[in-house]
Amino acid sequence: MNFLEERIAKDGVVKAGNVLKVDSFLNHQMDIELLDEIGREFRRRFSGRPVTKVLTIESSGIGIAYPVAREFGVPLVFAKKSKSINIDGDVHVAEVASFTHGNVNKVIVSKKFLSPDDHVLIIDDFLANGCALRGLIYIVEDAGATVEGLGIAIEKGFQIGGSTMRELGYHLESLAIVDAMDEETGSITFREQE
Repeated sequence: MNFLEERIAKDGVVKAGNVLKVDSFLNHQMDIELLDEIGREFRRRFSGRPVTKVLTIESSGIGIAYPVAREFGVPLVFAKKSKSINIDGDVHVAEVASFTHGNVNKVIVSKKFLSPDDHVLIIDDFLANGCALRGLIYIVEDAGATVEGLGIAIEKGFQIGGSTMRELGYHLESLAIVDAMDEETGSITFREQE
């Protein structure tokens, strides 16, 4: 088991509907040392890539993407789920369905923060069906930028998102891949990775 799998096994909670709660250390209350380790691990896994920006989606992705951007020494851009009055000018827009919240959001990134010269590493906390990743990839491609890779903290390997992204040819790195969860016993089965 790697460091994140160990933490999920220790503190993750399996809920009905294929929900894995990691809010005590990853996406509500955040373990800063764990996040720093996540940043270092993604830096290691994407070390040969010419990353100029890290992109994520609000809000849970921000805490995970921040240490990654710091490790690469590049700006972190996050897609907002609604347009506010402080975003001026043109924006890139994508529709994203949320597995967790069961709704569809329009996410936006100001065109001034992504350009055709950018090489973007997309980071998120969970990968289930891949809707958020598809939306972020669309935004990068709409900007004329290059997707250098996809970094996911926890992939639900029993859902289609990971296999779809790999079949499309993206360099996808998931720190923990959950192949099965049992809400009655609380057991979590992780996929073996190198």
